[in-house]
Amino acid sequence: MPADLVSAPYTGNYCVFLSGPPGTGKTTLAVRRLCYLLGEGLPAEQILILVPQRTLASPYYRALRSAEAPAGGLVDVATIGGLAHRTLELFWPLVAKAAGFRPDRHPRFLTLETAQYYMDRIAEPFIAGGAFDGIIIPRARLVSQIIDNLNKAAAVGFAPDQIAARLKGAWGGESARLRIYDQVQAVALAFRHACLAENLLDWSLQIETFWHHLLPLPQLRRYLLGGYRHLIVDNSEEDIPASHDLLRLWLPLCESALVIHDTDGGYRVFLGADPKGALALADLCRERVVLTKSHVTTPEVAALGAGLATPFRLPSSSKPGSHARPSGGMPAALHSGVPCLGAAAAEKADPLAALRFEVQRFHPQMLDWVAEQVSRLVLEEGLPPGEIAVLAPFLSDALRFSLIERLGRYGIPVRTHRPSRQLREEAAVRCLLTLAKLAHPAWRLPPPPADVAQALMLAITDLDPVRARLLANIVYRVKDQRPTLTPFHQIVPETQERISYLLGGRYDELWRWIRGYVAKGDGAGEDEGLDHFLSRLFGEVLSQAGFGFHRDFDAGAVAANLIESVQKFGQAFPPRPGEGEGSGVSGDLPQVEPAEEGLGVRGDLSLVYVDMVERGVVAAQYISSWRVHPEDALLLVPAYTFLMMNQPVTVQFWLDAGSRAWSERIYQPLTHPYVLRRDWPEGEIWADENEVQAREEALARLILGLTRRCRECIYLASSDLNERGYEQQGPLLEAVQRMLRQGGQAVR
Repeated sequence: MPADLVSAPYTGNYCVFLSGPPGTGKTTLAVRRLCYLLGEGLPAEQILILVPQRTLASPYYRALRSAEAPAGGLVDVATIGGLAHRTLELFWPLVAKAAGFRPDRHPRFLTLETAQYYMDRIAEPFIAGGAFDGIIIPRARLVSQIIDNLNKAAAVGFAPDQIAARLKGAWGGESARLRIYDQVQAVALAFRHACLAENLLDWSLQIETFWHHLLPLPQLRRYLLGGYRHLIVDNSEEDIPASHDLLRLWLPLCESALVIHDTDGGYRVFLGADPKGALALADLCRERVVLTKSHVTTPEVAALGAGLATPFRLPSSSKPGSHARPSGGMPAALHSGVPCLGAAAAEKADPLAALRFEVQRFHPQMLDWVAEQVSRLVLEEGLPPGEIAVLAPFLSDALRFSLIERLGRYGIPVRTHRPSRQLREEAAVRCLLTLAKLAHPAWRLPPPPADVAQALMLAITDLDPVRARLLANIVYRVKDQRPTLTPFHQIVPETQERISYLLGGRYDELWRWIRGYVAKGDGAGEDEGLDHFLSRLFGEVLSQAGFGFHRDFDAGAVAANLIESVQKFGQAFPPRPGEGEGSGVSGDLPQVEPAEEGLGVRGDLSLVYVDMVERGVVAAQYISSWRVHPEDALLLVPAYTFLMMNQPVTVQFWLDAGSRAWSERIYQPLTHPYVLRRDWPEGEIWADENEVQAREEALARLILGLTRRCRECIYLASSDLNERGYEQQGPLLEAVQRMLRQGGQAVR
């Protein structure tokens, strides 16, 4: 059947629903199918690859860029948000007025970061008036949760003015929370009103405008539904209901389609993923193919995953009667929550053969054990570092630093990726923005001496914290709120020797570059934008030998993301008088008096951007952080991030196995990822039983997802006391101990 699937007909509405666990070759077959279609001479512009997240399209990008790829045009790869963005730009004059925008102005599309900036401005008077009293979360998280409510409304298909009713209908706690939900909706509606007035489109407004105003147009249907005649839909279980609704319109009209579904998937439920809706797409497909044989993992690892997940409730989308099953006799493997990954072989395999388990008393001892085992695998057994993934439920700065420092002693390279973090939490961002303040004295934003010391330590290779603090205390000066640096040669000789002339020479090189930048007038922020400044600083100084970003891949990636962030931030504002659309981000914005709830802004955009970052804006998604990485480096990431990378490894390390964070979701008092789903009955209370079930389902999905992306062995590491000194005994650790007892092994 797989071979037939690649060369299946591509006319007459031939649609195939392909399902199976990760590692069974579904995406590989889809890539071969894509190459087959191109090799048959089908126009590339008639083929669309639809994914829930652009990072999941990496196999298709690699295939299209390879030397073996058939020649021809460019195949479009898009998400539902990308389609909405692209078509809104193209058909804007036809929908602007009907959608409530100003048709005489161009649309301005917001990223997650710029949406947070504008939402923060809208929320400010509400917060000053006492809104959200009693909710103790950082303001950036408060703002992002209100944005998340709007996104959920657009993804599911209900109006923004129903947010409060849905949240209140499911709340069974103290009545004070009901008032908070009303305030959440008031801020969300004020933001939506301001966006319409200013022609700003965040993700939710793009989806709503696309669905309600653009999709009904005959011109759009001819362009989109009639233009793309062949579809490949990958990871459909991770996509939102709005995307599935579009496919229900699209699949009956296309010439051919391949819809891929991962069983027991749905890791992006907190972002609106709808595995049930994806499974129902099988109704619209002529063929239904189920793959069960893994090309990744061994029977022992499969048995380990099944054994660890057994104590927990299986995903509800896999339970009988939990949804309307597709007609036509859907194979049972599609509905089974039990891993069908080599089931026969897994039943006979010994799961403990694929498990290495260690419990230490203290958290640092656990990290020492992990570093020792990694070094043994790499240095003694010859396993490439790139075949090892170290995973944790959450990856804090302290955990990341501690493990990188330990692995560095053995010379093992490490790459990390932590999406959806606040920009200011990245040390490289703080370093770059501190140097930007020093190079722009006209901003009158003198950084604290501690920030200057840290920036120098990160910018100059081998400059330790003690000498960095000593150097900063001597060379850093502030006069009339204007920061400045003095040269190294003015320091007394005794102190120069303490710092060392080598490091002093590197500092002088950085000082001369900043002094030259300020002397040319660039420090006033008039000649170039912040993005251009950061590009020059990175390219001309920090990336050179002797400076901190020279061999630090993660710092370089953060710098690239920061530059892209600044550029997109500037695009969210109107141009200065006399400039066209898409002008730079520096200079003064038009002096517009903001309306009571409007989005008017004054001042230099560089200053506005720096202030936004320091307020704690959550970073947007940057594709380069997912795609580009060192060729052979150990991967250190949160567990869910690893799942969305969809890249199997030979060995996995699971840190803090005793932590409850493996099953608990992030505290979100202003939103709810389950209540705002399409399948949640309106008015039904979210009880403790629902929370327990959701946690168990999430942990079962996580365990199965991780084990199905592991080739040989999983190392579970735990400590009696976590990094804060508290005892821990989470459900994952209990499942491991239960398995070890059943296997006849003693537990330490």
